[in-house]
Amino acid sequence: MTADALGLVAHVTPEQFEQWRSIGLRLDRQGRFWHQDGLVEHRRLQLALLRWLARRDDGRYIVRLDESRYAYVDVEDAPLRVVSFRVEHDAPIIRLDDESEEHLASASLTTPDGAQIYARVRGGTLWARFLSGAQQTLAEHLRGEHDQFALVIGPQAWPIRSGEVA
Repeated sequence: MTADALGLVAHVTPEQFEQWRSIGLRLDRQGRFWHQDGLVEHRRLQLALLRWLARRDDGRYIVRLDESRYAYVDVEDAPLRVVSFRVEHDAPIIRLDDESEEHLASASLTTPDGAQIYARVRGGTLWARFLSGAQQTLAEHLRGEHDQFALVIGPQAWPIRSGEVA
């Protein structure tokens, strides 16, 4: 970094630096990133942005490169989507739209509207919304009636809670 650049950074206030983190990045309900008014179309960049998604302690979503380098992102719904669901050896496994797989946090299953199912992912730090195909496969393992359903796999049963996802 040049001496001139170092001098510029030294005169930036914390408020100005915080404003620079707002770069006009938005994640829509379908999982598409938009930068200002343009759709982010490069597949590898989309995947990278999904993998960098995190949530600050204050509740704001960010794409994080490391502890000091991140930018804010506006998220219209859940930050991730569950694209597939399967059971292996009585363990529920989900695949997310960032192409990662993890064990389903079954106790976190929630439905805010009685129809769409959400679950906590990445160690409980983010929400993911089940897409229709994954939710249909999950439904094969649901037991109950009316609005009282539970995911049942082998001897285990986890109730699906109603409530907000925030």
